[in-house]
Amino acid sequence: MHRFLHLPLLALLLIASPFAQSGETPRARHVVLFLVDDLGWQDISVPHHTETTPFNKRYRTPHAERLAREGLVLRHGYASAPVCTPTRTSIHSGRSPARTHITYWTLYADRDQTRPWKRGDGSSLIAPAWDLNGLGQEDATLARIFSDAGFRTIHAGKAHLGAIGSSGEDPLNLGFDVNIAGHAPGGPGSYYGLHGFRSKGRQGKPGKSVWDVPGLKAYHHHDVYLTEAISVETCRAVREAARDNKRLFLSFAPYAVHAPIMANKKYLQHYPDLDRTEAAYATMVETVDHALGALLSTLQDEGMLKDTLFVYTSDNGGLSAHGRGGERHIHNAPLRSGKGSAYEGGVRVPWIIRWPGVVQQGTVSDEPVISHDLYPTLLAAAGVSLPRDDGRDGVDLAALLSGEDLRREHPLLWHMPHFWGVNGPGIQPYSALRQGNLKLLFFQGDGRIELYDVSADPGEAQDLATERPQETQRLAQLLAAELQRRGAQAPLLKGGGHPLGVLAALAKMQR
Repeated sequence: MHRFLHLPLLALLLIASPFAQSGETPRARHVVLFLVDDLGWQDISVPHHTETTPFNKRYRTPHAERLAREGLVLRHGYASAPVCTPTRTSIHSGRSPARTHITYWTLYADRDQTRPWKRGDGSSLIAPAWDLNGLGQEDATLARIFSDAGFRTIHAGKAHLGAIGSSGEDPLNLGFDVNIAGHAPGGPGSYYGLHGFRSKGRQGKPGKSVWDVPGLKAYHHHDVYLTEAISVETCRAVREAARDNKRLFLSFAPYAVHAPIMANKKYLQHYPDLDRTEAAYATMVETVDHALGALLSTLQDEGMLKDTLFVYTSDNGGLSAHGRGGERHIHNAPLRSGKGSAYEGGVRVPWIIRWPGVVQQGTVSDEPVISHDLYPTLLAAAGVSLPRDDGRDGVDLAALLSGEDLRREHPLLWHMPHFWGVNGPGIQPYSALRQGNLKLLFFQGDGRIELYDVSADPGEAQDLATERPQETQRLAQLLAAELQRRGAQAPLLKGGGHPLGVLAALAKMQR
């Protein structure tokens, strides 16, 4: 099976990996994870579909285009979950949410802020026991392992890895040497320095809000956008690492494009034909791309870029159920739905990897990958030993990055036994898996099973569950086995008991 599409072929024939000729094992001296918040599959000008779409034409992201020209675009790249904390903690632990039980976003330690799912028969599903606190200082995080190996470990921007009042609320407790503006909450009060990065309702009021972005007081009362302030501080920290001749692990995670949707006014003139909200959203995307460009330039100027493995991705699908302009649930089209959903719009996200000398320039792959694959991939690429396997789910993508077939023992798995709280297609408690081109979804809220060929039908318009009963049964059995293997928790019926499991739901469907 051809995993790669070569663009253009002639150019790539002229590119040869020095490692392939010498037989040396490639090692990345530096590793950068550029994790954008809530960035949808269609939210950049780099096509991840088989063709360029109107959404790709809407956004101005020339620096993401540069990454694509110089690296690999993974068109079937996924987030580990349709919301933020589960994906972020999966990246930094290498374990899927089904295994960690970090299956929803965290806020306060030991406090469950999930909402019940109301079923058609009047009953309700409530969340099972889950890890309310996220990652902690006892976890073998990427940053801790890189730091122990002598890397300068820098976190910049949104963390959302541990709850307020837990050890994981501060990235410094998770192995980072430097923390720029990261803390427990998942969004900023404001993107404006003139607001002190505090919500509009708290301007001039004493005391703090949990949404106040920490550590950027030098930018308060100045006309600066949050993403820009974080970018300046990050580039300064990178230059310091270069001055100290340190190997670098950087987790750059802008708060954008998470709500509140607030325009960077200097770019509004680029979007005269969009409504107010969508124009503001487009400026947020463009500002993130400028931050990407500044980081690439800094790495280049310091002589680090040629030795850097650079990953660009998102923590979940693009926001579409609320808070956006125009019609809901279509902002990730042709994918169905968006953030919080079991459908592709909730979990398929941009993925671009640049690694000079290993990844061939201008290539595209349709091999499915998922966020927790990054844990073993980044460590192995840097020549850092992984901790003893204690149930890690990620797969090292080294073979894929060098143009070979990727061997994956287990299917991609998603498990979110919670209701996100906003109604929309596929937004309810669910589990799902993808094997090959087939994706099976089990909606725990109403016991529904659906099957799609997401390669031929990325919009999940044609449910194949009744048309292909043998494959539906096989994948339902596999889903049940994978959930059991990882110790996944099931939602509860309010008042006691559990709803139908996937096999019982399958039997009911087949009657």
